[in-house]
Amino acid sequence: MLRKLLLPTLFAILCPIAYAVDGAPQKDGIEALREQGYSIRTISPIFSQLVAFSFPKGFTTVFEDAKATQYIRESVLAGENIQKWSQMVTITGAKGLAANPNITPQALANRLAGGFKNACPTSFSATGLGVFKLGANDAFGAVISCGVAKPGGDLYSESTLVVVIKGENDYYTIQWAERAEASTAPIKFDEAKWKGRFRRLMPIKLCPIVPGEPAPYPSCVGGVNGQA
Repeated sequence: MLRKLLLPTLFAILCPIAYAVDGAPQKDGIEALREQGYSIRTISPIFSQLVAFSFPKGFTTVFEDAKATQYIRESVLAGENIQKWSQMVTITGAKGLAANPNITPQALANRLAGGFKNACPTSFSATGLGVFKLGANDAFGAVISCGVAKPGGDLYSESTLVVVIKGENDYYTIQWAERAEASTAPIKFDEAKWKGRFRRLMPIKLCPIVPGEPAPYPSCVGGVNGQA
C-alpha cells in the first residue's frame, strides 16, 4: 500500500544490467554469478544518466513502469510477488525535477515521509540518516515506518530505507522496504539493520550516458560512491 504513495511525487525506458565487476561473462543469471563469488551490481539508463548500485542477493524484478517523466522498477524476494512480499527493492526516477529550486534531496524525503504519516499518524516514525555526497551528487537518506501500514486490511507494518539522489537534471531514489508484524506503537529504529542495508546497496553512483555505448556500460563500472 505505502509504495503507491511514492508514485505521484516521484519519477525512459530502462534496460537494467547485472554484471560481475571483474568483467566475468554472465552464465546462469545473477544468482549463478553470486555463487561464483562475484559482486553483482546493476547499471540502468534512466532519463539523462546511468544509475548504478549493488543489487542485494535473492531479489527478482516483478514490476516496471516507464512513463514520459516518471519511472519505477520493483524487485521482491524469490517466490514472492507484487501483492504479497516481505522485502522490496525499488528504483525510481523523476525527469527534470532537479531544475526545481525548491526541491532538495532532504525536502523530497520529507514529502515521502509526509505520505507515510498521513497513512498511519499514530504509528508513524522516521529517522534521518543525513545529507551526504555520492560523488558530485547531493543525497539524503532516511528510514520511514508505519506500524500499521494498511488500516482495515491485512495487518502488517512497513518500513522503508530511502536514498534520494539529485542528478544533473533528474531525481532518483533507491529504496529497500520490508513488511513485518503490525505494531500500534511507532516502530523503533534498528540502526544496525538499516545502516547495514544501506551499506549493501553501495556503491551508488550516477554516470553520464555515453552516446553509442552498449550495456554493460563500461564507462560506469568501478569506483566508489560515484567516483569512477
